[in-house]
Amino acid sequence: MTAMIYNSARQWREDAHRRVLLFGMSGLGKTHVSNMLRRSGDWFHYSIDYRIGTRYLGEHIDDNLKREAMKNPFLRDLIKSDSVRIASNLSFENLAPLSTFLGKPGDAARGGLPIEEYRRRQELHHRAEVSALLDTVHFIDRAHDLYGYDHFVCDSGGSICEVVNPDDPDDPVLRSLSQNLLMVWIKGDEAHAQHLVRRFDEAPKPMCYQAEFLDRVWSEYLSENNLQADDVDPDTFVRYAYARALAHRQPIYAAMARNWGVTVSAEDIGKLRDPQDFTEMVARALDARHTGRPAGRQVDPATPEPAAPDQAAHDPADP
Repeated sequence: MTAMIYNSARQWREDAHRRVLLFGMSGLGKTHVSNMLRRSGDWFHYSIDYRIGTRYLGEHIDDNLKREAMKNPFLRDLIKSDSVRIASNLSFENLAPLSTFLGKPGDAARGGLPIEEYRRRQELHHRAEVSALLDTVHFIDRAHDLYGYDHFVCDSGGSICEVVNPDDPDDPVLRSLSQNLLMVWIKGDEAHAQHLVRRFDEAPKPMCYQAEFLDRVWSEYLSENNLQADDVDPDTFVRYAYARALAHRQPIYAAMARNWGVTVSAEDIGKLRDPQDFTEMVARALDARHTGRPAGRQVDPATPEPAAPDQAAHDPADP
């Protein structure tokens, strides 16, 4: 276990400049909580996916849009004469341009990408995610010194676990993050996992995978279904890969929390009403970390529980 920036719940509660990074699967509340904190006016919300899509992959995303537009003769002439501007309109609430760039592998007639092009885009995202995560420290300083925010939340992408090694005490990304923020894993249970799988089946979307995992799952899918790469239905493949990705990521998230941070439950995340609730939830997680006691939520029985929000989370680039 590496040293954390908060050694006790009291230290966390009394810090005038709290800094936290949320991680876990998309759909468990990272962006929901980050938006809630931001709306309070005291928290700066740093979105890793937004940083990736604007700072590191923005030109690639725009070129992808232009490539499609160039297939239309009417638009092609306008683009070549600089008469129109083709660009994404990426925002915290709409990361679809990044998701579209990542794409899905398989039959081009069904919207798929050749597997080599898909791997190239995955590698581009991998490098961009590492860079965006390492930029976090710069944005902590910027949020306070330039904008005057007291507190800072880093809303990480679900694929953070694909670009770090939680068992390496010298992992450059985790070391940089843990020295500057408290890392908080939002942990779902089996019911959450089943819900995420059902939701993904209804609306499959692009994901980022560890290269070795992608190669293995792609080969298994082709072999099990006796298919060539060009015959693959892109949506069917990503559905096939999703539950396997959940199982692949869970132990990595657990090691990240065990070695570098604390754990909170997705159930408790769904009950948060305001930043004070969040502060107390994290304080209990720190107590649990340092004392070994469970970090369950203490609720006044006279206070009705709010309904859990719809936690679709704005991580379309990576569920």
